Order: sequence, then structure tokens, then C-alpha cells
Amino acid sequence: MSTLLLRLAGPMQSWGTQSRFTVRDTDLEPSKSGVIGLLCAALGKPRREEPGDGFPSLRELAQLKMGVRVDRQGARCVDYHTAGGVHRRGDRYGIAMADGKPSRTVESRRYYLADADFLVGLEGDKRLLGELNRALARPVWPLYLGRKSFVPGVPVHMPDEPPYGPGLRPGRLREVLSTYPWFRDPHRREEQPETLRLVLETDEVKGSEVRRDVPVCFESRQFALRFLTTEFLPLASVVPIVEV
Repeated sequence: MSTLLLRLAGPMQSWGTQSRFTVRDTDLEPSKSGVIGLLCAALGKPRREEPGDGFPSLRELAQLKMGVRVDRQGARCVDYHTAGGVHRRGDRYGIAMADGKPSRTVESRRYYLADADFLVGLEGDKRLLGELNRALARPVWPLYLGRKSFVPGVPVHMPDEPPYGPGLRPGRLREVLSTYPWFRDPHRREEQPETLRLVLETDEVKGSEVRRDVPVCFESRQFALRFLTTEFLPLASVVPIVEV
């Protein structure tokens, strides 16, 4: 078994799994649907699947076991948005309503994570992971962290050479996430954490957290459940990497 590592770090990122209408949420870690969507962008795989299109199927991608190590949890923030209102010349305009009512201003609150840094691992078949690793190195479409305006602050693809690489490693998911060095920035003044949060996908139902973020069909926005466990990794057991 092999594990592919991705680094998801940037000024802003959002991983919503329960967004409804005018409130756009974000979880505290990357969602599986968001990560698989990122991989599809790297591959150039469209939302609509066609038999024999040459891409890994969404089913294959969803079967990869995913884990997240929270290297820097960041801060959860919210933006207040409006669409529609009063034109500068005094002409009213707004958003058309599905129920036929007059157009009006639509307000929304959109949550995001500021300055977060995640190490994501995907466990599965080495052949498939190798294809994904090559796609991340030369993505067909731009990659983003949950929303198109949230671009990565560092490459998602891990380099091939140490100390950061290689991104594709032999071993199980938990082992690879636990032993990969921690990204430490010497210019940051915040207090160093004592533990790193490790969120792992599990087959066990009892005592696990449930999230509906396994993509079944992106075109029709269908998602299935998965089960997670959370543990805390002592930072003293992880070798730090000093970033320049």
C-alpha cells in the first residue's frame, strides 16, 4: 500500500460540507469532496463522466482513504457579501427569484480559514496514486483551495527530492502522516503547539464523526457519508522542517 501527500496551504481556504443558500460554511479541515475536486482539476477531468474517457473514475478516486494532519489550524473568519442593490444612477436592480417574486438584494455570509496549513494523505493503489502525483506536478486546470478565488500559497504537489519529497511514499496512511516532518516557519511569533491534530478516515462506525463529503456525482451534487476519527500527535515525535 502507498500514500500520496499533498500540501494545502494558503492565505484563505474553505471546505464547506453543509452550505445552504446564503450561509456558506467551512469545516476545520479539507473535505474529501474538495480534495477529489482538486485532483479532478489537475487531471482535467470534467464533471460529467463518460465511459472510456481515459480518466480515473470518480468511484476509484472516492475509494482512496484520506487523512489530514493539521500543521497550522489557522483562524475561521467570515465575509459578508451582497449581490444586487441600488445602481449608482438610482436604477434598482437585483437577483431574480426562482419563485417569480421581484428581484431583490441577496445577502450571504461566507466562512473561510485564514492562514491554515494542512498535510493531506491519500492511501490506495500505487498506480493510481502515481498518475495523480504526475497530474499535480503539471495540472491541466488551475488548482484552488475550496473556492476558485482561494489559490494555494505553496505548491500542492510535493517535490521529488528530500527533505520535502517524495510525495508518493510506501506505507499506510497513518504511518506516513505521522512520520512526515512538520513545516515550521522561524519567522512566525505564535506559540509552538504541543500536538498536531490527525483526522483519519475509518471503517468503524461506532464512536466516529460522520461527514457527508464523499462525491458520488459532481454533476448532480450527490454525496455519501464517511466516518472519521481524530487523534493528537505529539509534536516532539515529529521532525521539524525549517522554512526559509
